[in-house]
Amino acid sequence: MKTGDDNGTAESALESMAIPPGLSVMDDGKPFFFEGGKVGCLLLHGFTGSTSSMKPMGEYLAGKGLTVLGPRLPGHGTNVKDMGRWSRNDWTRTVELALSELQELCDSVFVSGLSMGGTLTLYLAERFSHDIAGVMPVCTPVFMKNPALKLVPALKYLIGAFPGPGNDLKDPDVKEVAYEKLSVKALHELIKLMKLVDESLDRITAPIRIFQARDDHVVLPENAPHILGRVGSADKEIIWLDNSFHVATLDFDREIIFENSYRFIRDIAG
Repeated sequence: MKTGDDNGTAESALESMAIPPGLSVMDDGKPFFFEGGKVGCLLLHGFTGSTSSMKPMGEYLAGKGLTVLGPRLPGHGTNVKDMGRWSRNDWTRTVELALSELQELCDSVFVSGLSMGGTLTLYLAERFSHDIAGVMPVCTPVFMKNPALKLVPALKYLIGAFPGPGNDLKDPDVKEVAYEKLSVKALHELIKLMKLVDESLDRITAPIRIFQARDDHVVLPENAPHILGRVGSADKEIIWLDNSFHVATLDFDREIIFENSYRFIRDIAG
């Protein structure tokens, strides 16, 4: 099994693993790759977060023999100023590239993501539902109800950043590697991404397992039944998490996510 620190043939050929020259990326924010069998899983991290939020899930699935790819979304794992340089189109291009690369290596590919990574998971399922074996979004927003968000399009010209939502964890012994602040420009891009995805949920036909923490302080839990009711998938289910906050892939319920995701993958891919 090759990891993100190795330089195996498959990994070295993946464009989505590349870090632009001169860009300083923190160790916990670097992309990761585990080479396994012909069943693959793409893992996508969240807004202001880092690949480290999905790496434990990647290690678990790799231990089951899967090939796993966790790309770094542009503007993440670096600094808040860098975050504001990128748009939703840069994020979607990155995940589309990673998906295509994993499909070249594997016979069937599943996708999972946390928070905005889950939104991007749904984005991929809307556009490539017949090419994706199944999706597992975790604590995923497609809408927010905070009235202050209506001011973001104007605020982005006045305020560079404000405190971010990172580290919403119930487990006191775990700390998420995430920015303490968020770029207001990037937040506007996230809002536009959510609207885009919400408008096309009915295009999703791939099997789906929606994981949602009941005590999520970042994403409204009502997103989960909203997504469930809108997708066109015949095989769909919400798995509620009772002992986690937003960053559930690192929290007390992480094994529930990992085990149920693997069972879902195994049942479909064999």
